[in-house]
Amino acid sequence: MLLSPVGWLYGKIADIRNALYDRGTFRSYSLGAKTVSIGNITTGGTGKTPLVAYVAEILSGEGEKVCILTRGYGRESSGRVLVSDGEQVVVDARTGGDEPVELARKLIGKAIVVADSDRVSAAAWAKEKFGITTFVLDDGFQHRRAKRDLDIVCVDATDPDGGGTVLPAGRLRERFEYLSRADAVVLTRTDLVEGTREIEQRIRRRNSKAPIFISRTKIASITSLKEHLAGRRNDRPLDWSPLRDCGDFTGDNEVRVLAFCALGNPDAFFRQLDGAFEEESMRNEFDLSVIKKFPDHHRYTQSDIDELERAAANVHALLTTVKDAVKLDGLGFEIPCFVVETDIIINDPAGFRDLVISS
Repeated sequence: MLLSPVGWLYGKIADIRNALYDRGTFRSYSLGAKTVSIGNITTGGTGKTPLVAYVAEILSGEGEKVCILTRGYGRESSGRVLVSDGEQVVVDARTGGDEPVELARKLIGKAIVVADSDRVSAAAWAKEKFGITTFVLDDGFQHRRAKRDLDIVCVDATDPDGGGTVLPAGRLRERFEYLSRADAVVLTRTDLVEGTREIEQRIRRRNSKAPIFISRTKIASITSLKEHLAGRRNDRPLDWSPLRDCGDFTGDNEVRVLAFCALGNPDAFFRQLDGAFEEESMRNEFDLSVIKKFPDHHRYTQSDIDELERAAANVHALLTTVKDAVKLDGLGFEIPCFVVETDIIINDPAGFRDLVISS
């Protein structure tokens, strides 16, 4: 309750800012090339980063020279940082930010990644240096200074309105009604809720025209941390045998797992693992014995890993996310650590692809 007046003030500032852009008092600038924005209306953890990669892959597949522009939240550097030149990742997560480096590693050969809070200036630089033909704005919904041809907003089905309250009391960056600006809405993590009809109706009351796409994430591969950091993604059909091989037992005992992450919505990761372990084909093979949450964008130290392993008594393996893996390079593990890589699945991939290409 004490934060409510602050939230009210934050909301009013957002209202005024939006009104000034709507009236043309504040100017939006063209980036000089096709621009697709992927954003959200709540603070982190909406499943936005996988969608950014998905859109970049669509555009790259169409022959576009793609550049992802991101603020690089949580990085220790300032100013402009070239995270990837499209051929290699040139900075670490400390310098470039965990999500930008995660995107850069996934999109080698497909996209350049630049971190800069001034995305208008960064776009001009990248266009001149690399001949960019398409920009993807990461976390761009509130970045109205940059014009965009397509505005896609992610809404987390597990927490669509961030508690219904604007920051800092809730997780809303601006009032839910500003979804009216969106050209398309992607409902994420729909596999973790009973249904989406009520959420879709709420969105429709705010925006009657934007198409609503339903998405979920699926576990695509399990890769050892060492192989992942070496850039060797396991592109074979999902194979749990490396995790099974960690069990130092015979008989019917389960492989006991400790899962850890530093995400905006860590429970979504743990629930996804629980769901996978409960599938009929996996039942009684794995047990999610311990979970450990770190603050979003947490920078891991060796003492963190040592503490994790002390908490992992009788645990056979550690599991973490791609976003976390980029911050674990150089740290030592006594217990085998694996990286869970996920893909986004959209209910109407052809329709979504057409929207992205034709914008």
